[in-house]
Amino acid sequence: MGLQKGNTNNPNGRPKGKPNKATGSIRQRINAFLSDNWEQMEKDFEALEPKDRLLFYEKLMQYGVPKLQSTSLSTNYDLMTDEQLNFIIEKLLSHEQTTEN
Repeated sequence: MGLQKGNTNNPNGRPKGKPNKATGSIRQRINAFLSDNWEQMEKDFEALEPKDRLLFYEKLMQYGVPKLQSTSLSTNYDLMTDEQLNFIIEKLLSHEQTTEN
């Protein structure tokens, strides 16, 4: 019943980068639906409460704005020389002064 995992009737498989046919078809339908109903969607959006509008924006943003990865920086100040520490302190203080002006 069925094929074993890793075995298919097409040993080459789908070429890398070629989209799944079903995915492409669904995207086309969604785009057509959005285009055909855009004016009604704008009216519906305007009728939403402010809180619901924000939730709508938030959900849409994930498709229009790339998510940023968080980065972290860890420094072991105990391993730094006094000269290196003083340099960092001076940079921070000079940056603070320029942002206040």
